[in-house]
Formats: sequence, structure tokens, C-alpha cells
Amino acid sequence: MKNYVTQKGDTFSSLARQFKLKNEGILKTYHNLHCPPEDVMQEPVPGKTILIPEDPQLMAEKIEPQNMAASSQEESTENVGSDEGDSTEETPQNEEQSSGKTEQQTDKEAKEDQKEDSGSSPHEGKYFIVQKGTVQCNQGFKFPKFKVTSHQKHYWNDEEGNADYLAVTEDDLQLDPAAQPFGQCKLKPSSGGYLPCAYAPAGKWQKTYEKVKVMGKSCLTEISELMCSTGGKITILKHGQQSEVGKSQVAKATTQEQQVYNPVVDFDEFKEDTRDTDQLYYS
Repeated sequence: MKNYVTQKGDTFSSLARQFKLKNEGILKTYHNLHCPPEDVMQEPVPGKTILIPEDPQLMAEKIEPQNMAASSQEESTENVGSDEGDSTEETPQNEEQSSGKTEQQTDKEAKEDQKEDSGSSPHEGKYFIVQKGTVQCNQGFKFPKFKVTSHQKHYWNDEEGNADYLAVTEDDLQLDPAAQPFGQCKLKPSSGGYLPCAYAPAGKWQKTYEKVKVMGKSCLTEISELMCSTGGKITILKHGQQSEVGKSQVAKATTQEQQVYNPVVDFDEFKEDTRDTDQLYYS
């Protein structure tokens, strides 16, 4: 592995492209598995060091530029020849009809793209947050849990009504522990080190899922965030829900990538163990 000091504007996605990794998930998981607990992060923090994997199995596949150039030249030549032939045969009337059809197709495609954009949501594919989920502050060192106070009514994926699975809403600003939830604050340096965190939420949670509400309050997902009056930005570290994996998912998983997520597990051996069982595996 190699170390990289993050710069302002860096994201896991941009760094994955920069270091030619398959995707941002591999980089994020690799770093969080191998770094000290205080360096775990959901998004790169400027000035902090990120661990970059160098395993060839995790790198993106390279495309031969020479072949691409040759292909582009061939396509260009074919298009030129086709255009020249068409231009000698088409009449002005045909050109007008062709232009009209092109404009109609362009308008139709633009409308379809607009519909797709309006129907999509950044919350799609994200987990809802429960009380035992944890948060992180980009100016803090510890990762407190939630304390749901806005309701005692709805639980995510828990039929028994376990308080750990209470849905977190935009009004749930209390954390556990309540005192100095993020430990020390990087915005308060002193000669003896950083001063204690003075958590002071600036309003409600933002980027909540407005389509799903509990008692009129929007629910939090993994992309929700909260600003602290001191200057820190608070984001979701772990959603807190329990995920389960069946043997079919295990069989389809790529061994090389899973070794990044679970470096202490012999994944090929794990596949063999799960082949003849219907047991679910929780994380």
C-alpha cells in the first residue's frame, strides 16, 4: 500500500479514478479496514492520510489507447465516406425532412432525460438510519450513537420493537454520549492539545428523505448531514441496520475483492463452508 495526503476537493470517487482503482468502494473500505480507528472516514478530510491499495486485482482494467485510436480513425473514415455519398444523393427536400426528424428526436430524448432526472433520488439504494447507528464529525475524534427523542413509534427492520432500531428523524439531535460526543475538537487547539468538543447543532438534519416521514418528520439516510455551530460537519458513519447474506450471494462474490473487505478470512474456504447450508450471515 501507499500513503496519500488528501487535498481540498478530494473525494473517494476522484481518488479511485486518480489511482486507477476499480471503484470508490474498494478504496474507502481498504482505508477504513487498515487505518487507525481515529482515521476512519466516510469522505476524505483535507490533510489526513489515506491508504491506497496497490494490489493489481483491485486496479481498473486498462484499455489500449492505440487500438482505440485506430478504431476511431476507421469510424471517422467510414462516416466521412457515408456523408459524402449521402450528400450527392439527397435533394434539398430530403435534407429538410432529415433535419426535422433529427430535431424531433433530440427533443424527445431531452424530455426522456428530464423525466429520468426528476424521478431519481440521491437517497435511492441508501439505508435508513437507526438509533444504534453512529456519526462522525470532520473536526472530532470519536463516533457517538444516536438518541432518538422525536418518537417511540417506528422501527426499521425489527418486529420486536428493540429501541436500537428506532428510526432516526430530522429532529433527533441528541447523541450518546451527550457530553463531548466527539471527544476533542480540532477547531479548538491549545498549548495542551485540542479542547473538548462542545456539540451545538445548527438547526435540524439536512439532506433527509422527505418522501418517508415518521409523525411528520423526515427520516435520515446515509447521505444526511448536520452542521455544528462550532464549525464541524457531522455525517453518518454507520447506518446501524443489520445486513444479511445468503449462500447465493457468497457464491457470486469475487474472492479478491472480498479479501479487501475481510482480510483475515480465507474467502475460498468460506465459500466451501457455505455451499451446503441455508444459513444467513449477519454483519
